[in-house]
Amino acid sequence: MPFFNKRKIGFLQEDRAVSYLERNGYKIIGRNFYSKFGEIDIIASKDSYLHFIEVRSRSSERYGLSLESVNNKKIKKIINTAYYFLKKNKIKTDKISISIISIDNSGNNIKLKLIKYD
Repeated sequence: MPFFNKRKIGFLQEDRAVSYLERNGYKIIGRNFYSKFGEIDIIASKDSYLHFIEVRSRSSERYGLSLESVNNKKIKKIINTAYYFLKKNKIKTDKISISIISIDNSGNNIKLKLIKYD
């Protein structure tokens, strides 16, 4: 699959994740925040917490579930990028949450899960 199509599918899945979050009371603060440490797909707030959210999706289970594609290295990049975001925007809080939205789409059955690492 060409890079452009993968990127386009990624943005569509992020849109799906944003809709899910908004329906569940999250306020979206930003999307696709880039730094030298990495990228965060969605930054949202809810219940006085800042949520730094990675979106992962798979169209089949051929290579495993989407959540399985998140390793410790990726979590560390998200954490470093989250702290950079806080510093850059001069936000002082210890109420942060790292979360993964896992979207698995096999056939017509779409499963969306929010996993939190508080």
